[in-house]
Amino acid sequence: MTLDGAIAASTAMMAAAFVQQSAEHLRPAARPAERRLFAARIMLSAALLAAVPLAPAAVLALLAALVLLHLAILPFFNGPYNGGADRMSLLLLVCLTLAWWLPAAREAAFGYLAMQLLLSYAIAGWVKLVNPAWRRGRALRDVFALSAYPAGENWRALAGRPRLLLVAGWGVILFELALPLAFLSRPALIAALAVAALFHLANACLFGLNRFFWIWIAAYPSILWLHDRILR
Repeated sequence: MTLDGAIAASTAMMAAAFVQQSAEHLRPAARPAERRLFAARIMLSAALLAAVPLAPAAVLALLAALVLLHLAILPFFNGPYNGGADRMSLLLLVCLTLAWWLPAAREAAFGYLAMQLLLSYAIAGWVKLVNPAWRRGRALRDVFALSAYPAGENWRALAGRPRLLLVAGWGVILFELALPLAFLSRPALIAALAVAALFHLANACLFGLNRFFWIWIAAYPSILWLHDRILR
Protein backbone atom coordinates (compact mmCIF):
# COMPACT_ATOMS: atom_id res chain seq x y z
CA MET A 1 0.00 0.00 0.00
CA THR A 2 1.46 3.36 -1.04
CA LEU A 3 1.70 6.22 1.41
CA ASP A 4 -0.55 8.47 -0.67
CA GLY A 5 -3.16 5.75 -1.08
CA ALA A 6 -3.13 4.83 2.60
CA ILE A 7 -3.47 8.45 3.75
CA ALA A 8 -6.30 9.08 1.30
CA ALA A 9 -8.10 5.90 2.41
CA SER A 10 -7.79 6.76 6.10
CA THR A 11 -8.96 10.32 5.47
CA ALA A 12 -12.05 9.20 3.58
CA MET A 13 -12.90 6.55 6.18
CA MET A 14 -12.40 9.03 9.01
CA ALA A 15 -14.73 11.51 7.31
CA ALA A 16 -17.42 8.83 6.97
CA ALA A 17 -16.93 7.86 10.63
CA PHE A 18 -17.31 11.50 11.70
CA VAL A 19 -20.63 11.73 9.85
CA GLN A 20 -21.88 8.65 11.71
CA GLN A 21 -20.65 9.93 15.08
CA SER A 22 -22.12 13.39 14.59
CA ALA A 23 -25.55 12.19 13.49
CA GLU A 24 -26.18 10.97 17.05
CA HIS A 25 -26.09 14.58 18.25
CA LEU A 26 -28.89 15.83 16.02
CA ARG A 27 -31.61 14.18 18.09
CA PRO A 28 -34.38 16.54 19.30
CA ALA A 29 -33.30 16.14 22.92
CA ALA A 30 -29.84 17.55 22.21
CA ARG A 31 -29.04 21.13 23.18
CA PRO A 32 -29.29 23.65 20.31
CA ALA A 33 -25.59 24.51 20.54
CA GLU A 34 -24.73 20.81 20.41
CA ARG A 35 -26.84 20.31 17.30
CA ARG A 36 -25.19 23.28 15.60
CA LEU A 37 -21.67 22.06 16.35
CA PHE A 38 -22.30 18.56 15.04
CA ALA A 39 -24.35 19.70 12.06
CA ALA A 40 -21.30 21.73 11.04
CA ARG A 41 -19.12 18.66 11.60
CA ILE A 42 -21.36 16.59 9.33
CA MET A 43 -21.17 19.18 6.56
CA LEU A 44 -17.38 19.51 6.81
CA SER A 45 -16.90 15.73 6.97
CA ALA A 46 -19.18 15.09 3.99
CA ALA A 47 -17.30 17.73 2.01
CA LEU A 48 -14.00 16.12 3.03
CA LEU A 49 -15.21 12.71 1.91
CA ALA A 50 -16.05 14.15 -1.51
CA ALA A 51 -12.82 16.17 -1.78
CA VAL A 52 -10.28 13.43 -0.96
CA PRO A 53 -10.05 11.95 -4.49
CA LEU A 54 -10.60 15.23 -6.35
CA ALA A 55 -9.33 18.36 -4.62
CA PRO A 56 -6.22 18.12 -2.40
CA ALA A 57 -6.27 21.88 -1.73
CA ALA A 58 -9.82 21.63 -0.40
CA VAL A 59 -8.77 18.68 1.80
CA LEU A 60 -6.20 20.90 3.55
CA ALA A 61 -8.79 23.57 4.34
CA LEU A 62 -11.42 21.07 5.47
CA LEU A 63 -9.02 19.23 7.78
CA ALA A 64 -7.96 22.51 9.37
CA ALA A 65 -11.60 23.46 9.88
CA LEU A 66 -12.35 20.07 11.45
CA VAL A 67 -9.44 20.45 13.88
CA LEU A 68 -10.73 23.87 14.98
CA LEU A 69 -14.26 22.50 15.30
CA HIS A 70 -13.01 19.56 17.36
CA LEU A 71 -11.27 21.99 19.71
CA ALA A 72 -14.60 23.79 20.10
CA ILE A 73 -16.40 20.51 20.84
CA LEU A 74 -13.98 19.33 23.54
CA PRO A 75 -14.73 22.07 26.10
CA PHE A 76 -18.43 21.78 25.28
CA PHE A 77 -18.32 18.28 26.84
CA ASN A 78 -15.45 18.99 29.27
CA GLY A 79 -13.10 16.71 27.33
CA PRO A 80 -13.35 13.51 25.26
CA TYR A 81 -16.72 12.54 26.72
CA ASN A 82 -16.94 9.22 24.90
CA GLY A 83 -13.57 7.91 26.06
CA GLY A 84 -11.38 5.89 23.72
CA ALA A 85 -13.42 6.48 20.57
CA ASP A 86 -13.13 10.27 20.92
CA ARG A 87 -9.43 10.06 21.72
CA MET A 88 -8.82 7.91 18.65
CA SER A 89 -10.90 10.34 16.58
CA LEU A 90 -8.69 13.24 17.69
CA LEU A 91 -5.48 11.25 17.19
CA LEU A 92 -6.55 10.25 13.68
CA LEU A 93 -7.60 13.79 12.80
CA VAL A 94 -4.37 15.38 14.03
CA CYS A 95 -2.09 12.80 12.40
CA LEU A 96 -3.88 13.01 9.07
CA THR A 97 -3.91 16.81 9.17
CA LEU A 98 -0.14 16.82 9.72
CA ALA A 99 0.31 14.26 6.94
CA TRP A 100 -1.61 16.42 4.47
CA TRP A 101 -0.21 19.79 5.56
CA LEU A 102 3.47 18.91 6.08
CA PRO A 103 4.91 16.78 3.26
CA ALA A 104 8.23 16.39 5.07
CA ALA A 105 6.44 14.92 8.10
CA ARG A 106 4.01 12.63 6.25
CA GLU A 107 5.75 9.37 7.05
CA ALA A 108 6.41 10.36 10.67
CA ALA A 109 2.81 11.45 11.32
CA PHE A 110 1.24 8.43 9.63
CA GLY A 111 3.73 6.02 11.20
CA TYR A 112 2.99 7.50 14.62
CA LEU A 113 -0.70 6.81 14.05
CA ALA A 114 0.08 3.19 13.18
CA MET A 115 2.22 2.68 16.28
CA GLN A 116 -0.39 4.24 18.54
CA LEU A 117 -3.02 1.96 17.04
CA LEU A 118 -0.92 -1.14 17.70
CA LEU A 119 -0.20 0.03 21.24
CA SER A 120 -3.91 0.65 21.86
CA TYR A 121 -4.55 -3.08 21.54
CA ALA A 122 -1.49 -4.19 23.49
CA ILE A 123 -2.13 -1.76 26.36
CA ALA A 124 -5.81 -2.72 26.51
CA GLY A 125 -4.79 -6.36 26.76
CA TRP A 126 -2.21 -5.66 29.47
CA VAL A 127 -4.68 -3.64 31.56
CA LYS A 128 -7.11 -6.56 31.43
CA LEU A 129 -4.37 -9.10 32.21
CA VAL A 130 -3.35 -7.39 35.46
CA ASN A 131 -6.98 -6.96 36.50
CA PRO A 132 -8.13 -9.93 38.66
CA ALA A 133 -11.74 -9.38 37.62
CA TRP A 134 -10.81 -10.03 33.99
CA ARG A 135 -8.60 -13.01 34.78
CA ARG A 136 -11.42 -14.65 36.74
CA GLY A 137 -14.16 -13.82 34.22
CA ARG A 138 -16.02 -11.57 36.63
CA ALA A 139 -15.56 -8.42 34.56
CA LEU A 140 -17.64 -9.68 31.64
CA ARG A 141 -20.25 -11.14 34.00
CA ASP A 142 -20.66 -7.74 35.64
CA VAL A 143 -20.94 -6.03 32.25
CA PHE A 144 -23.77 -8.28 31.13
CA ALA A 145 -25.51 -8.43 34.51
CA LEU A 146 -25.21 -4.89 35.82
CA SER A 147 -24.06 -2.30 33.30
CA ALA A 148 -26.07 -0.18 30.92
CA TYR A 149 -23.95 -1.40 28.00
CA PRO A 150 -25.84 -4.40 26.55
CA ALA A 151 -27.71 -3.21 23.48
CA GLY A 152 -30.54 -5.65 24.14
CA GLU A 153 -31.82 -7.05 27.41
CA ASN A 154 -31.68 -10.57 25.98
CA TRP A 155 -27.89 -10.43 26.17
CA ARG A 156 -28.03 -10.18 29.96
CA ALA A 157 -28.74 -13.91 30.12
CA LEU A 158 -25.06 -14.45 29.25
CA ALA A 159 -24.20 -13.33 32.79
CA GLY A 160 -25.46 -16.75 33.91
CA ARG A 161 -22.81 -18.55 31.85
CA PRO A 162 -19.59 -17.90 33.81
CA ARG A 163 -17.47 -20.52 32.02
CA LEU A 164 -18.30 -19.10 28.63
CA LEU A 165 -17.47 -15.58 29.80
CA LEU A 166 -14.23 -16.77 31.40
CA VAL A 167 -13.12 -18.23 28.08
CA ALA A 168 -14.33 -15.15 26.20
CA GLY A 169 -12.48 -12.84 28.59
CA TRP A 170 -9.20 -14.70 28.19
CA GLY A 171 -9.76 -14.79 24.44
CA VAL A 172 -9.99 -11.00 24.38
CA ILE A 173 -6.91 -10.61 26.59
CA LEU A 174 -4.74 -12.94 24.52
CA PHE A 175 -5.94 -11.49 21.23
CA GLU A 176 -5.22 -7.89 22.25
CA LEU A 177 -1.77 -8.79 23.59
CA ALA A 178 -0.90 -10.85 20.51
CA LEU A 179 -2.14 -8.48 17.81
CA PRO A 180 1.09 -6.44 17.61
CA LEU A 181 3.00 -9.70 17.00
CA ALA A 182 1.01 -10.18 13.78
CA PHE A 183 2.98 -7.20 12.44
CA LEU A 184 5.79 -9.67 11.70
CA SER A 185 3.86 -11.23 8.82
CA ARG A 186 1.69 -9.59 6.16
CA PRO A 187 -0.89 -12.44 5.96
CA ALA A 188 -1.00 -12.64 9.76
CA LEU A 189 -1.45 -8.87 10.00
CA ILE A 190 -4.34 -8.86 7.54
CA ALA A 191 -5.98 -11.77 9.39
CA ALA A 192 -5.46 -10.07 12.76
CA LEU A 193 -6.99 -6.81 11.54
CA ALA A 194 -9.98 -8.73 10.16
CA VAL A 195 -10.47 -10.39 13.55
CA ALA A 196 -10.05 -7.04 15.28
CA ALA A 197 -12.73 -5.53 13.04
CA LEU A 198 -15.07 -8.40 13.93
CA PHE A 199 -14.24 -7.80 17.60
CA HIS A 200 -15.27 -4.15 17.31
CA LEU A 201 -18.37 -5.17 15.37
CA ALA A 202 -19.33 -7.58 18.16
CA ASN A 203 -18.89 -4.77 20.71
CA ALA A 204 -21.15 -2.56 18.59
CA CYS A 205 -23.84 -5.25 18.43
CA LEU A 206 -23.59 -6.39 22.05
CA PHE A 207 -22.92 -3.11 23.82
CA GLY A 208 -23.85 -0.38 21.34
CA LEU A 209 -20.21 0.77 21.04
CA ASN A 210 -20.59 1.66 17.37
CA ARG A 211 -18.16 4.58 17.48
CA PHE A 212 -15.21 2.26 18.14
CA PHE A 213 -15.94 0.12 15.08
CA TRP A 214 -15.72 2.82 12.43
CA ILE A 215 -12.97 5.01 13.84
CA TRP A 216 -10.56 2.15 14.59
CA ILE A 217 -11.02 0.69 11.11
CA ALA A 218 -10.32 4.12 9.62
CA ALA A 219 -6.80 3.87 11.05
CA TYR A 220 -6.05 0.37 9.70
CA PRO A 221 -4.48 1.61 6.42
CA SER A 222 -1.72 3.19 8.51
CA ILE A 223 -0.68 -0.22 9.89
CA LEU A 224 -0.74 -1.84 6.45
CA TRP A 225 1.35 1.00 5.03
CA LEU A 226 3.85 0.90 7.91
CA HIS A 227 4.32 -2.85 7.46
CA ASP A 228 5.09 -2.36 3.76
CA ARG A 229 7.37 0.59 4.55
CA ILE A 230 9.44 -1.39 7.06
CA LEU A 231 9.79 -4.32 4.67
CA ARG A 232 11.09 -1.97 2.00
